Amino acid sequence: MSEHTRRAYRHTLLRFAESLDPVDLDAATALNCRTFLVQVGQGRKAATVSRHVAALRTFFRWRQREGAIDASPAERLRGPRVGRGLPHVPGEVAVAEVLDGIASPRDRALAELLYGAGLRVSEAAALDWEDVDLGRGVVQVRAGKGNKARQAVIGPPAIAAFQALRDAGVTGAVFRNRSGGRLTVRSMHRVIRKLGLQAGEGGLHPHALRHAFATHLLDHGADLRGIQELLGHASLSTTQRYTHVSTQALRDVHRKAHPHGSVASPRRSASASREDDHPDDHDTGEDRRSG
Repeated sequence: MSEHTRRAYRHTLLRFAESLDPVDLDAATALNCRTFLVQVGQGRKAATVSRHVAALRTFFRWRQREGAIDASPAERLRGPRVGRGLPHVPGEVAVAEVLDGIASPRDRALAELLYGAGLRVSEAAALDWEDVDLGRGVVQVRAGKGNKARQAVIGPPAIAAFQALRDAGVTGAVFRNRSGGRLTVRSMHRVIRKLGLQAGEGGLHPHALRHAFATHLLDHGADLRGIQELLGHASLSTTQRYTHVSTQALRDVHRKAHPHGSVASPRRSASASREDDHPDDHDTGEDRRSG
């Protein structure tokens, strides 16, 4: 699991242990688990409660596999249904305004990478210069989700931004803070948020640029399977969930591909021809009845 997941699960287990008297996780009951979820779930979002459920289920399944307990007290726990609403995606003009207003070479390279290659912010934070091939226009993503490596494509604007950032002979982390250390994920969030505010795009965050990457590709006719590969998704369903599809793009696809998508569909054209060939069909209802 990712460090973020491990940290979240550890937090859940510490809070759960504190709720037990005496503190003995292996002696916990199903009632203990349900009581804990009620306590931590008050006023919280469904996703937060579901994360607590996942943490308990994962932990006790491990304890059962280890032979420490006979059965998991969390096995029958079910988290609330988590809605999957469409994410906010900045438009092409909004992204262009953000990019045009960046003065810092580091910040420009970061924003161009997140938007131009669709990297996750954690992948950008882990990027080293040894992973960047400006000649081929690709970066090697070694810290992908689920520890899956992949190659991401970067375009001319991102290549130019990296060239402006790079110093001869520099190795190690691509994105650094003022003291020379690796820029953290949290700092990257602050950087992108600040860039968004400067351009009048409040609430901008790194994952919004990743959403924009996928959405704008789709809007311009890219294949969903190709977008899946570029994003590094294991399944197509994940790509469909994370890709905010514009109504206009769907309408254009329907009009171009479906037989009844346009006004001049084959069937309608044929019908029109038959009407032209048989003017009697335009008789009034009275004429047809008398006939």
